[in-house]
Amino acid sequence: MISVKKLSHDFVVGKKNKETRVPVLKDIDLSIFEGEIVSIVGKSGSGKSTLLNLMSGFMKPTSGSIEIAGTDVTKLSEAQWADFRLEHIGFIFQSFQLIPSMTAYSNVELPLKIKGMPIEKRRKKVFEVLERVGLKGFEEFYPSELSGGQQQRVGIARALITKPSIIFADEPTGSLDNETEQEFLQFIQELNKNEGITFVIITHDKDVAKVAHRTIELVQGSMVERGELYEVQR
Repeated sequence: MISVKKLSHDFVVGKKNKETRVPVLKDIDLSIFEGEIVSIVGKSGSGKSTLLNLMSGFMKPTSGSIEIAGTDVTKLSEAQWADFRLEHIGFIFQSFQLIPSMTAYSNVELPLKIKGMPIEKRRKKVFEVLERVGLKGFEEFYPSELSGGQQQRVGIARALITKPSIIFADEPTGSLDNETEQEFLQFIQELNKNEGITFVIITHDKDVAKVAHRTIELVQGSMVERGELYEVQR
């Protein structure tokens, strides 16, 4: 599903005539298979978020390649990447990334509007997915009127609305209490088991990492696979 080869990335700091290159990722080789849950862990500054941004197309790597669902995405233009994300990838964020001026319904509907789906078809899909994540009756609530757990459910619904084959989750439980975190992790496992969605989870939380089939640790920009690091809870 995802193949990363010899991936390296440097950040450039300073002025053009005195710039310094700071290596963040170094020769990452990584394969993520269809239907896996993979957690990527590491200390702050280890390169976790950079790797996720590179695999999501929000940054261009300094060198190396990334192939997703048979497409070398490092060769895509920004417009092509936008279309590719809509077709293949969903996102779940720590801070939810909901638009505060839009209702739960409108936040979930947005990707379908961007795709140009007819309004009646959109409406049916949005109501279905909101019911699926336990938010039936909350369609017209704004983010500020929802609890943290409910906002994350809206985020999950938005990630699911385009039926992606891959979901990238960046510290998805960082704003949730323990009980809500466990509900979220159980839902991730159900989606993976019942629908075969591939999950890549960036986290520093060992409890979150436990839901993964494999754990990848980044240490100062280099990768260490630790399949035995956490016992998988299924």
